[in-house]
Amino acid sequence: MVGFKKSVGAYNKNYSLILEKQILIMKRITTILSLIMVVALTSVSCKDKASKKIVADNVESAVDRDEADKMVPVMAFEKVEHDFGTIQRGAAQETVFSFTNTGNAPLIITDAKSSCGCTVPNPPKDPIAPGETGELLVKFNGSGQNQVTKTITVTANTAKGSEILRIKAFVQAPEAMPAGPVK
Repeated sequence: MVGFKKSVGAYNKNYSLILEKQILIMKRITTILSLIMVVALTSVSCKDKASKKIVADNVESAVDRDEADKMVPVMAFEKVEHDFGTIQRGAAQETVFSFTNTGNAPLIITDAKSSCGCTVPNPPKDPIAPGETGELLVKFNGSGQNQVTKTITVTANTAKGSEILRIKAFVQAPEAMPAGPVK
């Protein structure tokens, strides 16, 4: 039995050496193949110059596309914030935000939303031509207490996509009723 264990141990040792040699050979083969692939790819990709690959039709269409991208409306407001000052609670207020389309394409306002139901924006429905002016009416119902600030988000076909307007007011409670019986 002792002789058998010695022969198995020698067999395992020889088998380990054979495996190590095979792994070393496979690593060398993988490294050589990787180097051949790198050399082949660099030699193939560098044959043609980049300037020869440019197609004239593609350049013309890119120029047209870039020119069309420059045709954008721009919404320029006279003011982006309005302060109603001190108001009584429940006293309806309204203001007009005037703007000009300073871009070179028609301005189309697709939406105008306020941060609260107490504020209602009313944007123009028709497109605003370049150089023309428009008005955005904003109504505030006077709700709230103390300092109140509301935002109006105007969504349009401008480069930015939206503009933010603000209204603010200091809302006072109505005069308190006198305590006691009323005559």
